[in-house]
Amino acid sequence: MSTDRLIDGSRLDGVSATTLWTLRNRAIEALRPDSLIDDPWAVRIYEAIEYDYDRFGPPSQSHALRARAFDKATKRYLAKYPDATVVQLGAGLQTAYWRLGRPDVDWLTVDLAPITDLRATLLPDEPRMTAMTISALDRGWLDRVDPTRGVLICAEGLFMYFQRSEVMSLIADCSQRFPGGQLIFDSIPPAFSERTLQGVSYTDHYSLPPMPFGLTVSEAVRLPRTIQSVIRARDVMMPPGRGVWRYRSMRMYANLPWMRNQRPSITLLTFAKKTPSG
Repeated sequence: MSTDRLIDGSRLDGVSATTLWTLRNRAIEALRPDSLIDDPWAVRIYEAIEYDYDRFGPPSQSHALRARAFDKATKRYLAKYPDATVVQLGAGLQTAYWRLGRPDVDWLTVDLAPITDLRATLLPDEPRMTAMTISALDRGWLDRVDPTRGVLICAEGLFMYFQRSEVMSLIADCSQRFPGGQLIFDSIPPAFSERTLQGVSYTDHYSLPPMPFGLTVSEAVRLPRTIQSVIRARDVMMPPGRGVWRYRSMRMYANLPWMRNQRPSITLLTFAKKTPSG
């Protein structure tokens, strides 16, 4: 990392700018005395980027809780496969590698040039971390991963910006290429996806980018029926937060039949250890 002055965050726009939104929320959460997440690198890079963060509205604990859910899945996978590779698709300004204590594993980040350039400027070089400047939909990144030692693919805040056919095709290709691997991703409900295509003003100064891909919890857990090499799909609940979200009853409420398919979700997929043709 090498920067002596504030970085202009306005160079990011569209979907790329959403990484500043999630960064701000994690950093503000980490700065709280009752913080739900320990994320010192998020704080450092948040303070190093000059940007009108207020356009995103009041800070929310949601992105910190989502990050914790992804961190927990990563820890569990690495406990079982300590030599595995972790792949962060649409890495943005995520800082999971450092939150997890710089795990001694190969770590691949995949994102477009404006983001990878920012990461190179603001985050430290790590001998086990490699950055690829390509779209997550470009299958070139699959060739950079050793499939024999285990693979965990994290797509945090990403798939909703793709088309449904693109997401399903990518999941199928990953399941074929990485036997025994896992993929964790988050989704928005289809009804909200449709609203974003018409335009949603999140605040007076910020409109959400279109999000073509939505997935209900019920659709997500049925993915093993439609993608041959996916053998398990689990709905991952957010960890407890502050306020009403610290109560177990709210988590039960989120799983009521009429609510279950109307909420955002996190899905953990497990791939077959051998492909059907293997």
